[in-house]
Amino acid sequence: MSNAPSEDADTKRTVSNEETVVGKDGATTKDHGLPSIADLAQANIRGLRAPEIIARLTPEQRLELEKRLIKKIDLRLLPMIILMYILNYIDRNNIAAAKLAGLPEDLHLDPNASEFQTAVSILFVGYLLMQIPSNIFLNKIGKPAIYLPGCMMVWGVISAATAAVTNFGGLIAVRFFLGFVEAAYFPGCLYYLSCWYTRKELGLRTAFLYSGALISGAFSGLISAGITQNMDGARGLGAWQWLFIIEGVITVGISFLAAFILPNFPRTTSWLTEEEKALAIWRLEEDIGEDDWIDSEHQSLWEGARLAFTDLKTWVLLVLLFGIVASGSVTNFFPAVVKTLGYGNVNTLLLTCPPYVLTVIATFINAWHADRTGERYWHIIFPLVVAMAAFILAAATTSLAPRYVAMMLMVPGVYCAFVVALAWISNTLPRPPAKRAAALAFINAVSNASSIYASYMYEDRMAPRYVVAMSVNCGTIFLSMIAATVLRFMLVRLNKKLDRGISVEGAINAIPGEATQHGFRFKV
Repeated sequence: MSNAPSEDADTKRTVSNEETVVGKDGATTKDHGLPSIADLAQANIRGLRAPEIIARLTPEQRLELEKRLIKKIDLRLLPMIILMYILNYIDRNNIAAAKLAGLPEDLHLDPNASEFQTAVSILFVGYLLMQIPSNIFLNKIGKPAIYLPGCMMVWGVISAATAAVTNFGGLIAVRFFLGFVEAAYFPGCLYYLSCWYTRKELGLRTAFLYSGALISGAFSGLISAGITQNMDGARGLGAWQWLFIIEGVITVGISFLAAFILPNFPRTTSWLTEEEKALAIWRLEEDIGEDDWIDSEHQSLWEGARLAFTDLKTWVLLVLLFGIVASGSVTNFFPAVVKTLGYGNVNTLLLTCPPYVLTVIATFINAWHADRTGERYWHIIFPLVVAMAAFILAAATTSLAPRYVAMMLMVPGVYCAFVVALAWISNTLPRPPAKRAAALAFINAVSNASSIYASYMYEDRMAPRYVVAMSVNCGTIFLSMIAATVLRFMLVRLNKKLDRGISVEGAINAIPGEATQHGFRFKV
């Protein structure tokens, strides 16, 4: 296909505008989930050739098969990874509830030495160190249905073992190794989803995944309140010990179940029919213009990392996610923040639930609309504006009603933006899969480094307004807004080059010119 302006080039622009979001003027267009029959008919115009087992289907048969395939994968994959992430997030953050259930007193932690804050932050040191090696390893072996539940079983054991610690040193050791093992899950799941879903489907599925963290925030308060009120002193153990034991044992039990339910990658999932497997592979190739995960021999461990580190878009995305995660670190201490309203421990834990319920609803709506329209930038910027206003309000007043309104808005604002930004990583760095895996892990790891210092901004002496923390949160949100704006300008410029038939190296992170031939456009 020629790169000169021609009838073919006009055809490419038409196909691109139907599939993605940016035309010659940078305007957005609607994106409706499953491809239309017209989209399928135009696949040949784009120069893509389906495998014979798919090519022999009529457009109507293809659509019907694709609907069945997506439903089959959604039912096997989404409920289980959401449940796993609920437990991942609870096991990581239940130390905040344990603080209200007597952990600092029983372990004789020194408040003047910020020992509790150190115990919170040390988890993220291990969390940061393991993410890139873990994702590269997952990409290499191609068996997420074995690897992720295996990691889950180990972190469940470690979490339950927290009940046995008797001093600050033991708590530090357990928290470090908990973060080290838990690091495999979230970036691994982000990569996992991108191996099954097209770019237009990924935002909503990422929201489904992250709903696990938000649901855990809503219901962990209820669980913690029940344990704190009813199990303190049972069998000689404190309420905080029962908190770790019960939640750790549940985690181990779910990990066994997950190994039998989850799929692997499209090429390595045995319970798909040959037709379904071919379509699952073809959908991803058709979406991007290049094949995705093939086998372990095609996954260069360090080449993927090199490609990720040398792409400027990786670093802009890193700044974007770092700012959002840094401002979202308030959720690690949310029970303590809510406690400043002046209620008792049990009522405080109950009051942490409504903000997370609102967050789940708002996040789904925002992610659904982002996928529906194919737009990313404004679905990140608007929630961040809401979050910034909430942080300013929280720091500006000690009145009960305005402070709780701020708490109700800060969590939805941060995480509505966060979920769309996560999908934007895979949209922007789609191929090769080794690069995508490394970029997702690297960005998530460094962005979570903010949690190492964040714990020192929420010390009890800084209550009730936490002026330093809220001010820093506003600053990091502004940093994210700048990064999102820079990335949008970069992607719009690249899309305009592609519209003119100019080859853009790295447009699909493959052979220069393939993006032009296949009608690929970056989502903005």
